[in-house]
Amino acid sequence: MPSPSASPGQKPLVVAIMGPTASGKTASALEIARHIPSEIISVDSALVYRGMDIGTAKPSRAELDAVPHHLIDIMEPTQSYSAMQFRDDTLRLFADIHARGKQVLMVGGTMLYFKALRDGLDALPQADPALRARLDVEAAVIGVPGMHAKLALLDPVTAARLKPNDSQRIQRALEIIELSGQTMSSLLTNQPAPELPFDTLPIALEPSDRSVLHGRIAQRFDLMLDPQSGGLIQEVETLRARGDLHLGLPSMRCVGYRQTWEYLDGQYGYQDLREKGIAATRQLAKRQLTWLRAIPDRIVIDCIGDHVADTVLATVTNALKRP
Repeated sequence: MPSPSASPGQKPLVVAIMGPTASGKTASALEIARHIPSEIISVDSALVYRGMDIGTAKPSRAELDAVPHHLIDIMEPTQSYSAMQFRDDTLRLFADIHARGKQVLMVGGTMLYFKALRDGLDALPQADPALRARLDVEAAVIGVPGMHAKLALLDPVTAARLKPNDSQRIQRALEIIELSGQTMSSLLTNQPAPELPFDTLPIALEPSDRSVLHGRIAQRFDLMLDPQSGGLIQEVETLRARGDLHLGLPSMRCVGYRQTWEYLDGQYGYQDLREKGIAATRQLAKRQLTWLRAIPDRIVIDCIGDHVADTVLATVTNALKRP
């Protein structure tokens, strides 16, 4: 059995299993953990939220019990969780897990989190819920393009790189201006990140045929919608019944949740919900693959090939035998 410990003078090796949604990341991580004592750090901006299990494809109770998981169910859906918080939490968790003699597996598809860990982030002010609520009200009045036009006057550099309908990033840029008195473009200094206390083995699960991945995405979304196998609509009904959630929150902007919320608002019918949810998930997968291709040292494994989990395990086992 390979040991996760490093040789003297050598950094420990952290395994990063990355890939688009429905690429089999969880199955691969669980297969590694069957053979190598491991703990999993979730790299997923949706899995942090409690009460959001079905639409996020959260690991099952049996899977969570089989291997220690971290950064799952740590926030209320009313809260925000930033990439900087993820970086700080991951560095702390790495030290704890490594001290226990376990292999660290970072598993997920939120590529911004991987980037924040490897490249660092500039010191931007933390989110302010009250300010965000006020910006949401303003956006409801003047529309997202109107908010983009406002940003163009205050921070033309940032506005130029954002699409006029990118509500979340436009809101964040305006929030930074109000909180700091400075523009996002002036705060992004691109300073090099502090050196990490570990080396990373980046494994990317990517499809050789994207249409097969699209088929998996559609099948999985159908299972989520099915009241017997999933129950996404019922889950969102429960979230709405809390009374403290709305579509302006990052949690409710997650793929599947926004579309289901709008369906329950009567904006469209069930078939449109299905089509919009699948389309949004495909767009998410496309963005994830774009991020992955920007990582030059990644090890690509075909996620639609045969014996994917076995291939990932063999890759990790060989890497841990390094001199």
